[in-house]
Amino acid sequence: MRIRRSVTRFFGISVLPAITCAIVAYFGYYAIWGERGMLAQSETQARLGVEQEQLARIQGARARLEHRIDLLRPGAVDNDLVEELARGQLMEGAPGQIAVPRSAH
Repeated sequence: MRIRRSVTRFFGISVLPAITCAIVAYFGYYAIWGERGMLAQSETQARLGVEQEQLARIQGARARLEHRIDLLRPGAVDNDLVEELARGQLMEGAPGQIAVPRSAH
């Protein structure tokens, strides 16, 4: 009876620390090796650098397009841009066709 009570008390006292150790080990593992852990941080930083570079390229392309659009707004049309676009459209023909540009008189 006495041994039984001693064993019960031992396991009763050991359960809380065992559960606590299991929880700490679980969260500790994912804090280091998990998907968003410390070891994954360098990979995430590298991907962030690539994405920021791509964002800068896209923003530059957007700024160029916005500038060209502003040059074509009614009332302030840039004649050089209109001529550039017209030449681009007129010089494109069907496959096998040859376009010969003429000089202006």
